Amino acid sequence: MDERWDVVVVGSVNADFVVGVDRRPAPGETVLGGDLAVHPGGKGANQAVAAARLGGRAALVGRVGDDGHGELLRGALASAGVGLDHLAATPGVPTGVALITVGPDGDNSIIVSPGANARLGPADVAAARDLIAAAPVVSFQLEVPLPAVEAAARVAGGRVVLNLSPPAPVPADLLARCDPLVVNEHEAAFLLDGAHGDPRDTAAALARSGPRSAVVTLGADGAVVADGDGATAVPAPETDAVDTTGAGDAFTAALCLRLARGDALRDAARYAARAGAAAVRRRGAQSSFPTPAELPAP
Repeated sequence: MDERWDVVVVGSVNADFVVGVDRRPAPGETVLGGDLAVHPGGKGANQAVAAARLGGRAALVGRVGDDGHGELLRGALASAGVGLDHLAATPGVPTGVALITVGPDGDNSIIVSPGANARLGPADVAAARDLIAAAPVVSFQLEVPLPAVEAAARVAGGRVVLNLSPPAPVPADLLARCDPLVVNEHEAAFLLDGAHGDPRDTAAALARSGPRSAVVTLGADGAVVADGDGATAVPAPETDAVDTTGAGDAFTAALCLRLARGDALRDAARYAARAGAAAVRRRGAQSSFPTPAELPAP
């Protein structure tokens, strides 16, 4: 029998290759960057670590390669206290990697090579069925194949949270299980075939499009939460951004954890905004995730 956890994440595990640049190159152009840094990452792993760092019990269902990067990532997850009984190794396939450039303003651009993440499938979900079914909250992203996400959402016994990143079409039955659907402004525009201007209108339109509730993250401006009771803006604490890599994952992880602990969606989003603001203060993704003591004041 699988142990019960606060949050189970079904998602990706990547090694992040990060280079700071003064500006991003134009097509055909070469620019010099800073020293290469290698960090543990992947949206799935990030959210599991962020939830654990905040004091939650988080487990991960995913895949890595049988290579050095896989060993590095498994070690980082274990040291954070993430449950790894269902993190499988894929022989002969490289671990996923993300190529990240970070500009002087802290904003980033990312290219992901999925590697072993692309091999996560319904069979992995079947092996972790008891784990997924027992969790109060199950979190998904789209850096792993959609059939794995759909299979896990069908067996989830608790709340389903889908972070639609990277953006892609999702079936109506999956969307209907989301409570909430979490997107940034670009991902919201993808789903709605264009921007809706006021973020409250965007969030409300998303909530009407199929999910049980929706959260639109706005970076330094916080987020907007929408459900059957309407749309509410959630401000973020002011902070000096050093690197925004992983800030969205910190937000989603904190949101999932507080929902698992019984918070209402709006209260969970307020806590998540504090976690996202704290995560931009340090470089890297997992290395930037805060403990409860490091959260800014409400």
